[in-house]
Amino acid sequence: MPKYIIEREIPGAGAFSAEQLKAISQTSCGVLIKMGSKIQWIHSYVTTDKIYCVYIAPNKEMILEHARQGGFPANTVTEVSGIIDPATAE
Repeated sequence: MPKYIIEREIPGAGAFSAEQLKAISQTSCGVLIKMGSKIQWIHSYVTTDKIYCVYIAPNKEMILEHARQGGFPANTVTEVSGIIDPATAE
């Protein structure tokens, strides 16, 4: 199944409290439960003004529907074409 990186522009995201991040996570998980097992949230990286999320889904449209239902921005949705790490250099 394809893996996607979603860039969400959320001003001030890096200053969100643990409770705010928990609420966002709960909203996301609630939408995922409704949408079924074809879409999975792997994890997210929170930066100063953006959240970068890693998802597995059959297509980009499902990612966009999750964002719509959750009320989240999905400014950029990019399919991952490969993964590299330090072991790639060996």
